[in-house]
Amino acid sequence: MSTSTDTLVVGAGQAGIAMSEHLSRHGVPHLVLERDRIAERWRTARWDSLVANGPAWHDRFPGLTFPAISPDGFVPKEEVADYFEAYARKFDVPVRTGVEVTRVTPNQGRPGFTVETSQGTIDAQRVVAATGAFQTPVIPAIAPQDERFTQLHTADYRNPEQLPEGAVLVVGAGSSGTQVAAELNRAGRQVYLSVGPHNRPPRAYRGRDFCWWLGVLGEWDNEVRRPGSEHVTIAVTGARGGYTIDFRELAHAGVTLVGRTESFVDGVARFASDLRANLDAGDANYLALLDDADAYAERNGLDLPSEPEARVIPPDPDCVSNPLAELDLAKAGITTIIWATGFSQDYRWLEVDAFDADGKPSHQRGVSSEPGVYFLGLPWLSRRGSSFIWGVWHDAKLIADHIAKMRDYLARYDSPGSVSATPSASDAASSTDSRPRRVS
Repeated sequence: MSTSTDTLVVGAGQAGIAMSEHLSRHGVPHLVLERDRIAERWRTARWDSLVANGPAWHDRFPGLTFPAISPDGFVPKEEVADYFEAYARKFDVPVRTGVEVTRVTPNQGRPGFTVETSQGTIDAQRVVAATGAFQTPVIPAIAPQDERFTQLHTADYRNPEQLPEGAVLVVGAGSSGTQVAAELNRAGRQVYLSVGPHNRPPRAYRGRDFCWWLGVLGEWDNEVRRPGSEHVTIAVTGARGGYTIDFRELAHAGVTLVGRTESFVDGVARFASDLRANLDAGDANYLALLDDADAYAERNGLDLPSEPEARVIPPDPDCVSNPLAELDLAKAGITTIIWATGFSQDYRWLEVDAFDADGKPSHQRGVSSEPGVYFLGLPWLSRRGSSFIWGVWHDAKLIADHIAKMRDYLARYDSPGSVSATPSASDAASSTDSRPRRVS
């Protein structure tokens, strides 16, 4: 494969598909490359029972609904992947699957970039890195080097049957960790769950899903990150029809809660003495959202059913009243450690001046410090909701608008000494584009 294109989009997950739709609306020639299949991570890097954490009316793109799923239902992972494949067909996304981008370098003495792939070289004027935030599973350095224990990341967990017999330690209590811990507990496993700092929104309150509440309260579109909010773990689930995660309830159901995991020495796990503080902070976050929702309902005269029982916090279970400081894994019967510790980004293939001193993307709303390079699908790219399905669609529009604007500048002069009198593709992109038109 040896070709050229105006804009090359790397990745055909939700970010890449959204990017293609908006580029097409602007008439920007482009190509989308995907090393696997469309939305492959939803199919093969998730556990079997996973469903979307937001309801179907919310966690989707504007141009297509989920077939055969109630708007208030939670979509299984396979159907999420099917959805993006259907979306790509509907909007005729120019995607080539099975092609891996191995290197991107700036051209010298001419604009654009040389893109090396597993199937040849592409010359592109612009490159959009749409590989998202969940690229490489992270297992921290404290993981014990002990062959007695099976260790895997949630990206490799599928179901309880895949694990050896015995108890399980789950490290990390965000959406992934809590859902996996609850599933293992229901399967009859003894589970220890290591809980760090987290936010804990209600699944629903006063008849409205928390996604709706965060929307009307302006939280999803909040563009200002409060200090410490960059990587807050959120404990929420759409599993089993959706329910509010309450760690004390999980403990009363049989899961042993422990504090943040600090180290492993000779088969003994040591935990921080922060379990109660983490639970209390999560409860405070939960109650604050209920307060904000009540205030919004009263201010706007919403006739919603009251829900005083939502404010009832269960009593502390014994594992919270008397928290474990350490645990001999073998004596506790633990045979498996599951790491629910997130992902890192891998941009080694992108050899451009678009990263800060720590190797993180340097950008403003996805527009990088390297002209012609863009990032999409990252948390807080432009707002709190940026890394969610619907949020990435809106961020893709911002980037496509920027690309169209840059193309307008370059198209002003068709040839040396002459002013273009022909509208560019972005000028005629859509009747909803209200920008001033060029007058010749």
